[in-house]
Amino acid sequence: MTTPRSHKDLDVWKQSIDLVVDIYNFTRHLPPEDAFGLISQMKRAVVSIPSNIAEGATRGHKNEYIQFLYISLGSLSELDTLLIISKKLGYLSESEDYSHKIFAIKQMLNGLIASLKQTRK
Repeated sequence: MTTPRSHKDLDVWKQSIDLVVDIYNFTRHLPPEDAFGLISQMKRAVVSIPSNIAEGATRGHKNEYIQFLYISLGSLSELDTLLIISKKLGYLSESEDYSHKIFAIKQMLNGLIASLKQTRK
């Protein structure tokens, strides 16, 4: 595997950025009374995903990078949970299902983690 020059070269980072835009657009349509609860939590979780990928990529040691990728995975799971709650509350329609994007990003993060673990041995 060729090491990317920057986190901006990673497909997982690019798709995470796209997910940020999707979630910000989705939350615009949620009831304003959820602004300090569900909306705020979703925005923090989704922004954390590409942010931790970027921060980890700039670290000097692969173990640190891997740790930041695990944080991204945690934020992705948190977002998934918040979207499930949104669906149960009737805020998320079938056409706004983000589970396929979340699954794809999760697979890419797990693949990157596995690759980094292989190359550090």
